[in-house]
Amino acid sequence: MASISSLGIGSGLDLNGLLGQLQEAERAKLEPIQQQVQEQQVRISAYGELQSSLSSFQEAAGELGDPTLFQGRNAQVTGDAFQAAADSDAALGEYSVTVNDLASAGSLATQRVTDPATEISSGAKNLDLTFADASLDTTVTIAADSTLEDIRDAVNSDAEAAVNASIIHDGEGYRLALMSKETGEQAAITSTNFSAVADQVTPTDATITQDGQDASLDVNGIAITSTTNQVEDAIQGVTLDLQQQGSGTLGVARDDASIREAVTGFVESYNALKDTTGRLTAFNGADSGAGALIGDSAVRSIESRLRSDMAAGATVEGEPRLLSDMGLSMSVEGTLELDQERFDAALAEDPAAVEAYFAGDEASPGLAGRLNETVEQQLDPNGVLERSIGGAETRIDGLNGRLERTEQRIEQTIDRYRTQFSNLDSMISQMNQTSSYLNQQLSGLSGGGGGGGGMM
Repeated sequence: MASISSLGIGSGLDLNGLLGQLQEAERAKLEPIQQQVQEQQVRISAYGELQSSLSSFQEAAGELGDPTLFQGRNAQVTGDAFQAAADSDAALGEYSVTVNDLASAGSLATQRVTDPATEISSGAKNLDLTFADASLDTTVTIAADSTLEDIRDAVNSDAEAAVNASIIHDGEGYRLALMSKETGEQAAITSTNFSAVADQVTPTDATITQDGQDASLDVNGIAITSTTNQVEDAIQGVTLDLQQQGSGTLGVARDDASIREAVTGFVESYNALKDTTGRLTAFNGADSGAGALIGDSAVRSIESRLRSDMAAGATVEGEPRLLSDMGLSMSVEGTLELDQERFDAALAEDPAAVEAYFAGDEASPGLAGRLNETVEQQLDPNGVLERSIGGAETRIDGLNGRLERTEQRIEQTIDRYRTQFSNLDSMISQMNQTSSYLNQQLSGLSGGGGGGGGMM
């Protein structure tokens, strides 16, 4: 009879190792679902990248479609007598400007006292400040026992006082210096009752005044005065900043540099968008794999809308104009190319037509305006991109639900295996015990038979 080998304690099998292998095999069922979740997350990230690129293009189109871009003006100045800035209201042309006098503020220096820290006012006093323009006249309250320094501080702390106060030393004593806050003849301070306020001392010398002065200039031979050195609307839409006496010329020209920059930015941002969509939808072979949005209907829809807008061009004064009329063309790769010389020629020949083509007029929004509206629709919360992102998020939610349910089934399966292995281990242990017992009994029977033979 064949011998039954002993299994040791329990079954003697590596049931924990076997259970671990079964668990690993079961959890492999999760990998396809996790892979799908990751793919949807990659798609959402790709949609976000596309949104960012679209927003950049929309910003460039918005800048090119802004009518004020084409109304910008440059102020070109020769000489050092003045500087200038022009706004969109400035008429194109050249002007001759001569600065005769600069505007200055009036000043007054009071009588001299010996010590600025000595009390010079016996009681509360009123310091009267009188100006060429009587509407600026004011009174500053001076406290009793005030020093020259106290009087200075009282003037500077009075919001109604149209002067700034300081103390100057003229080599022999100290004076309260009052400088009008505004330039011009009428803003000049003309007198004060300082001697009446400083009644504890005898101020020496006399008040020193310097009249304020208006600016004086000639523009194309026309005499102009100004209370300040910032002269506005002497030339419509132009602010002159007078620097010194002298002459110069002012040329007001269209700001072509900003227009060129906006067109270049438009072309570059469109090409960057094209590069983004191309990269996200490309297939580079088995080794490199596919773009995250290859074959995506949302990307196809966006590209189709933009190409359609580009091809349609714009209507200018009732006539259709194309990209080529503005020095622009579409390459075989689908990118925009700019012929700078041709664009400059179009801008020089008919700037109004260039403005109407890009920024539109009452009858048409223009190419840039139409593209801006198209992108706005794509980026809208109800637009194709947000719907695509929402669809991917919904799929992720469904896949996460599948993951959770699959994990639960795997845990149930492993628990069932664990119970079955436990029962198997117990059964084999009992069988091992039975085998051991039978072996012992058989051994006893074999020994008894040998003894009986000897008795015979």
